[in-house]
Amino acid sequence: MKLGVMAALFAGRTLEDTLAYCAESGLDAIELPVGSYPGAPFFDPAKVLGSTREQNRIKSLVADHGLEISGLAVHGNPVHPVARHAKADHAAFERAVKLAPKLGTDVVITFSGCPGGSKADRTPNWVTCAWPPDFADILKYQWDEVLVPYWAKQAKLCRKHGVRVAWEAHPGFCAYNPDTLIRLSERSMKASGLKGKPVLGANLDPSHFFWQGIDPVEAARVLGEAGLLFYVHAKDTELNPHQGRINGYNDARPYTDLAQRSWSFRTCGWGHGHDFWKPFVSMLRVQGYDHVLSIEHEDALMSIEEGLQRAIEFLTESIIFEPPAEPWWT
Repeated sequence: MKLGVMAALFAGRTLEDTLAYCAESGLDAIELPVGSYPGAPFFDPAKVLGSTREQNRIKSLVADHGLEISGLAVHGNPVHPVARHAKADHAAFERAVKLAPKLGTDVVITFSGCPGGSKADRTPNWVTCAWPPDFADILKYQWDEVLVPYWAKQAKLCRKHGVRVAWEAHPGFCAYNPDTLIRLSERSMKASGLKGKPVLGANLDPSHFFWQGIDPVEAARVLGEAGLLFYVHAKDTELNPHQGRINGYNDARPYTDLAQRSWSFRTCGWGHGHDFWKPFVSMLRVQGYDHVLSIEHEDALMSIEEGLQRAIEFLTESIIFEPPAEPWWT
């Protein structure tokens, strides 16, 4: 297993400086943001898509620093109820799918998206409970009329270009836990008519599962058994049990309100120790995942450099694994 970084945190630096820093830090891979919410800080994806010369330049730069591109990140909402917003995020997603194989990766990381509650809505509507009955109607509209048709069509695009979509399960979007990830993949693949292995799967980010009460180790098992474990983000969450006991963990207060929030994103190891991360990595291995742990730094208590370096040091110990030449019991 390899260590990488989701490179949106390096916005403001050049690609060359970012690659040099990653190489000096001992990383193996880089996840490049190419539009929508992460933006595209290093290059214009449209221009690169249209230029073999630029594609070769980027690949050479990455290889010269001893790195690989683990995936392209384009976290948007292509099913947003405002057509202009949806169109822009879909265009960014489509570019990422076409660009990924040209840059030497087959993974595009994104969100499932969240439509409005009806055709008349102007904002996304994330349903969190089954009652009153309005919510069931919203879910039926979102899944039957928007999500499944959209992703069935994108599955065909991805199969054509040899790309897999790794949805990041995130509250606020329709796929936010293992159940919704699996159902959206199964229904969309069936609607697409495509046979064989699914091209719509999961980016497992444990930081979004802790505060939902989900065990990321069990999530890795379930997603792995479903054949949907395409990618993994390495980010941690610290729970504030004092606030959690009072207000629960579904907390919409600003991320900057660290004293009052019931949870906050932390550098790996500062929310959960090796008692979580080692079994988590072990489960990933059991399920056949041997790609990249892509560090995503969003710790408000640490600088970019400190947070990333501490995550690298911590995770390096978690992923060290030297299998015996042959089982000891033989």
